[in-house]
Amino acid sequence: MNASTVDPAESRRARALPPEAAAPGGADDAAAEAAEAAARAWQGMRELVLNRFDKRKAVSEALGMSFVRGKALRRLAKGPLTMRELAEKLATDKPYTTLVVDDLERRGLIERSVHPTDRRQRVVTATEAGVAAAQMADAILDTPPPILAALPPEDLAALDRIVARLIAGAGEPPDEL
Repeated sequence: MNASTVDPAESRRARALPPEAAAPGGADDAAAEAAEAAARAWQGMRELVLNRFDKRKAVSEALGMSFVRGKALRRLAKGPLTMRELAEKLATDKPYTTLVVDDLERRGLIERSVHPTDRRQRVVTATEAGVAAAQMADAILDTPPPILAALPPEDLAALDRIVARLIAGAGEPPDEL
């Protein structure tokens, strides 16, 4: 390899190392290797889920709406939320959440009503059609890519155990996609 050629694997390893592991006198070799392996695993998971097998487009096309609208429906299919709660779950500001809810209401997928104890608030509830659309989105998102389903049973079992351990160690689940 000449001086102008960079080994892609070496470049990934260099990016994966935290500064303290890359610096002389930093973390010991075992800790540096563990940090590098964790970074590579995380980058690989991100690549698979967000780039190679990103299902957001398929959900948007199937529902005929933006992914955030589908995400709102999936949240509301689990139970009614106030506009404020929905905005928090979607990580959107209140004006944008209102636009999303207005559109879903025009489509007949949600209904708004006055909060039973606070007339200043609105409660948003999915209609039967909204729940059906949310179930369609969930079915698309929950279907594993063929390459995953084709793994040998022992690899799937190991991956399942590892993912379950990571989820259990992460605490409360974040708002999903």
